[in-house]
Amino acid sequence: MNSADPVVIDMYGRMMIALEILESCPEFSWLIPEVRSNMVYARPDAETPADVMAIDGRITVVGGRPHAAGRPAFGASSHMARFLLELRRTDNSVRAGIDFANNDEFAAWLKAYCEKRNWTFSMIDRSREPVEVQQAECGSMPWKVGEAVRAAGGRVPKICYENGAVGKEPVSVITGSDPITVAEELTAIAREYIREKGPQWVR
Repeated sequence: MNSADPVVIDMYGRMMIALEILESCPEFSWLIPEVRSNMVYARPDAETPADVMAIDGRITVVGGRPHAAGRPAFGASSHMARFLLELRRTDNSVRAGIDFANNDEFAAWLKAYCEKRNWTFSMIDRSREPVEVQQAECGSMPWKVGEAVRAAGGRVPKICYENGAVGKEPVSVITGSDPITVAEELTAIAREYIREKGPQWVR
């Protein structure tokens, strides 16, 4: 990618602002899963993970606060980048997303939170995943996104929840058109949940 490209410059700036929002929210540390979080942002014409900017090394927890292991870079994510690209097959206005921890209790709270804001919430039930999909190399992604969209009535959900499977940690993803907005929305969720429930690990 050409670092002098105005699109790249704008994307990098937005990712850095979004990252600052996440890192300055200690409550977000309670929602970072064991596999760590990543934030992704696709070019308008994205076709492959190389067209998707992400945090190199993901976002972890250091000293009780969210901390990015590296800086935004194209091709720095595989899983989240592929998830975003699949979502964009349904709605290419969706360009950004962040994954975060979940469990059944938090999922119920999150569903109610979405209902209050008229956001679409859907669950990916991994128990429905066909064996042939599980066994195929990178075969789960189209199926997972298809399930999320199907459960949302054919639309890309604002938040989707994956209930986990054997060896798979349950996570959620919040999506949007811009990483700054998505970061603001997720930190607002973290603050409200911790305020209501008290400090506790979701993961």
